[in-house]
Amino acid sequence: MSRWEARGRLLANGRTPAVMGILNVTPDSFSDGGETLSVEHAFARALAMVEDGADLLDIGGESSRPGASPISLEEELQRVIPVVAALAPRVPIPISVDTTKAEVARQALAAGASIVNDITALSADPAIERVVRDAGAGVVLMHMRGEPRTMQNDPLYDDVVREVRDYLSRRIEWAEARGIPRSRIAVDPGVGFGKTATHNLELLRNLEQFATLGCTLLVGLSRKGFLGGMTGRPVGQRAAASVAASLAACVQGANVVRVHDVGPMADAIKVWTAIRGWN
Repeated sequence: MSRWEARGRLLANGRTPAVMGILNVTPDSFSDGGETLSVEHAFARALAMVEDGADLLDIGGESSRPGASPISLEEELQRVIPVVAALAPRVPIPISVDTTKAEVARQALAAGASIVNDITALSADPAIERVVRDAGAGVVLMHMRGEPRTMQNDPLYDDVVREVRDYLSRRIEWAEARGIPRSRIAVDPGVGFGKTATHNLELLRNLEQFATLGCTLLVGLSRKGFLGGMTGRPVGQRAAASVAASLAACVQGANVVRVHDVGPMADAIKVWTAIRGWN
């Protein structure tokens, strides 16, 4: 199975997709904000996702929903580090920290995380690439047009697939030049981050082009607004749409799918891989 190995802190491609469970310790995330604000609730939620079949956990303390405002370093540290520290010794799967801040990444890696998931592809904080490199951590480089507060204000592209792929290719080369090997890099086309519903669908129809970048391909579609636009379902009722879209991404080469509803996604992948005859 494709996994981030907890001890080696490596990102490795594999044909059976891995499930990354989303654990937001925020009051304002678009889907589950406020559900796991205490360490106890976050811990219980994480253990439930492991039981449901999560291969990785992604812990985030700052919302990146459309329109979100940034928070202070101190507040993000207070939200994230106690949860990572509580979980790392107790869960048998790798932990990712979803942050753009070097100090949050540094403390989370020291507390037992092994991956940094940066929605700005290591561009927001000039110190974060050194933190990733020196820790030997895995890293997710995501594409985003603009910033969360303004990213959905009429995003425009001439060719969204080419532009997003070219950006990620440049960021891979940039990271490699600074001592982060391609084997520890994942890319995420950033569905919903500075893209319209039409852009999102175009990216999903052409994911195979991102699978050729030579890195793990991570895709996050869970409960996103464009799925609500297609189904008419509110955020909390988009599990089926999220599984369908994520499984379609796996068909086109996604190695990791980032989801809120771990159980249904893990079951779907088990059935799909059994049909394909994969062990």
